[in-house]
Amino acid sequence: MNRHLKYTAVAYAIAQAFIANAHAQDTTHPVAEVVVTGNRFIAVDRASVGGFGEASLFDTPASIISMGRTQMQDLSIRSTTEAVRFDASVADAYNAVGYAEQFSIRGFALDNNYSYRKDGFAIPGDTQIPLENKERFEILKGLAGLTAGIATPGGIVNYVTKRPTNAPLRSATVEVSERGTLYGTVDLGGRFEDRRFGYRINAAAADLHPYVRGANGDRQFVSAAFDWQITPDALLQLDTDYQRKAQITAPGFQLIQGTTLPTGVSAKMLLNDQPWTRPVTTKDSNVGLRFEYKLAQDWTATVSGNKHWFKRDDFTAFPYGCSNEGAGYYPGYCGNGDYDVYDYQSTGERKSPWGVQAQVQGKFATGALRHALTLGASYSERHDSFGDYVYDYVGYSNIWHPLATPHVAADRVTGPVFERRSDEERAVFAQDIVSLTNQLTLHAGLRHVQIKRSEFVDDATGYVHADDSFLLPNVGLVFSPARDWNVYAAVSHGLQHGGIAPMQTTNENSVLAPQRSHQVEIGAKAALDNGLNLSAALFQIRQGLEYTNANNTFVRNGRETHRGIELTAQGRATPALDWSVSLMALNTRQEGTGQAGIDGKRVTDVPAFKSTAWVQYAVAAIPGLKLDGTWQYSGKKAFDVENTVFVPDYHVFGVGASYGLKWGTTNVTLRARAENLFDKFYWRDVTPALGGYLLPGAPRTFRASAQFDF
Repeated sequence: MNRHLKYTAVAYAIAQAFIANAHAQDTTHPVAEVVVTGNRFIAVDRASVGGFGEASLFDTPASIISMGRTQMQDLSIRSTTEAVRFDASVADAYNAVGYAEQFSIRGFALDNNYSYRKDGFAIPGDTQIPLENKERFEILKGLAGLTAGIATPGGIVNYVTKRPTNAPLRSATVEVSERGTLYGTVDLGGRFEDRRFGYRINAAAADLHPYVRGANGDRQFVSAAFDWQITPDALLQLDTDYQRKAQITAPGFQLIQGTTLPTGVSAKMLLNDQPWTRPVTTKDSNVGLRFEYKLAQDWTATVSGNKHWFKRDDFTAFPYGCSNEGAGYYPGYCGNGDYDVYDYQSTGERKSPWGVQAQVQGKFATGALRHALTLGASYSERHDSFGDYVYDYVGYSNIWHPLATPHVAADRVTGPVFERRSDEERAVFAQDIVSLTNQLTLHAGLRHVQIKRSEFVDDATGYVHADDSFLLPNVGLVFSPARDWNVYAAVSHGLQHGGIAPMQTTNENSVLAPQRSHQVEIGAKAALDNGLNLSAALFQIRQGLEYTNANNTFVRNGRETHRGIELTAQGRATPALDWSVSLMALNTRQEGTGQAGIDGKRVTDVPAFKSTAWVQYAVAAIPGLKLDGTWQYSGKKAFDVENTVFVPDYHVFGVGASYGLKWGTTNVTLRARAENLFDKFYWRDVTPALGGYLLPGAPRTFRASAQFDF
């Protein structure tokens, strides 16, 4: 792709902003304030991730957050990483700059193959998932066995696609951030002359210069969604998108001599900085189709499907271990800061999941009982192809005094790429939401899942096959003591594929058997007339413990138990002051391994307490001006399963401002933000994976943007 085409979307966004104003008036004045009922920050009060259709968060017996397009625009959110910081239950999990965005929920790392959903269908989380064509993103915290089938016990992240608008929509945004990142996007929607047909077009491009010096890249994205109201009872929806991203990735640090946190290092340092460093390049595309038909009053049938294509060429000057001191440290760096550099290459990686689902939903009564029934079936496949990667030692560098190393020999390339793993999932499901009384509602559901896996082991063994089936029940009871209060209790079962053994383990790339997880949760929710919204959840989740043991073998042994409490509150203190607070206290324990160094210890990369707060003030003296501030706190986290090393706790503050004005006939919103206001160095993400890595948080960063709504 040539340079002109790469930045077409940016140029188009800028052109839209100025061409539309060529004949506008030459005066500017603030946009009149719009009265918003309730709290703008929590304007999205519905989600589809907690059941088999869109439902009120207030009435759903689960802990769910949902953030909409307007909120993401107001907070200058461009990625999932920036969005999840407003919920204390979500954290990074080897979320490296320039690589895949990876998270944990309630202390459980999400599965890149099954925990990320687009309109309910699993998509790979191996690259940045675009938000430009998403109306909202939703997070179900806790087990999702009934609605999603396979997913790790922390929960799932679901991205809901934008649909065509009834009124014409013309919006463009341009932004500059970090070390000169340039970003532009356009959002177009409306109806054709035949109003049965609607469209939504999104495009974006970015020239990436992040806070890590040298981790540069570029990104392009385009999407289209169409609706056809065939008859008043029949609706057909189609959406498609394409993204290309190429960026040099920033790997993490390791412990000095395997025991001590590095000091005197900068979050801006790129350990992957070699003359021969190449970017990680990903290309992904998606097609979704949905048909909805109204069978009768209160009865609807839906058939939907989704197909995703993902390809990656992965290159890294990989820092691991140190051979320059004594017998060496693996993992770990030498006392003088030296570390070994490996040329890692894995080209032609491909993933191609697809799935279909059919369901019927309806409402009826049996005597005094009112039912909301869902019956359905689903089928999905996933095919993973990759070759034998290159991982060759080429020299060493130093975290305080970087050195150049030679490139690997030209004949060292990724081995033949072919399908090495495939999954097949069949499921039937049913859920009945029964209103027992005006105050008591029963949510009862059951999913039967059959999963088949075919996996290539080696040339001698060939493929091994597995075939398993599971029943996943889910029962919840909601009691409404008052119109604006709900109290609930729920018991649920989950299912997930076993973890994949990391590189350099004795059973590298092998997958452990599927396993169940179990959750008990009680909670309360309030939606008060004064705009105050409260929610609390007390939960316990258990599953088998997976880790790399002393023999360098990835195993499942013993179990991990996560017990925690989540609290969220959002409201409007005054007509000019909105606020939001999220807290999580989490107790995690490893047990039953038979190893004294592990049993009773905390799970890695999980703080015992985490909180985040947001406040926004509308300045009455300057109509259109809003100021906001954020605060995040995380307690200390264990680096290793034996809990011999912890990273310290941290506080991070941010501020922002927005100003609305009129430019001719165009509404313009100017925004600016500063994150990590006091430029604090902290370790935001630690993991024992891949030998154990520490990822520093972003230093102080700035961004400024302009949004034009025509």
